[in-house]
Amino acid sequence: MKENAPKEQPAADFNHRRIDKHIHARIRFAALSYLLAVGKASFVEIRDSINATDGNLSVHMRKLESAGYISCDKGFQSRKPHTIYSITGEGREAFRKYREDIGSFLSPEFSLQSA
Repeated sequence: MKENAPKEQPAADFNHRRIDKHIHARIRFAALSYLLAVGKASFVEIRDSINATDGNLSVHMRKLESAGYISCDKGFQSRKPHTIYSITGEGREAFRKYREDIGSFLSPEFSLQSA
């Protein structure tokens, strides 16, 4: 084999723009995953389940809501604000596509041991 032979290009598409930027952040990914698992949840339940702070979670939930991936119902319970989030159909589809796109970056032949 020649030393200067060109490397064989992988068949996979590694374009980073395929990864949904609305989901691809740790807190947004965790919150969306949690909502997929439970259907709907309060802000406090999501915060406690994914181990986030109030400030971080509120910013990330607004981004998911702006993207149309979740819906937010605000109200009061015992005179305290009570917010319930649920995933939208658009959010479910975006998450399905996100999983598919992330999976395509990992070919079955890929091995950390071969590096």
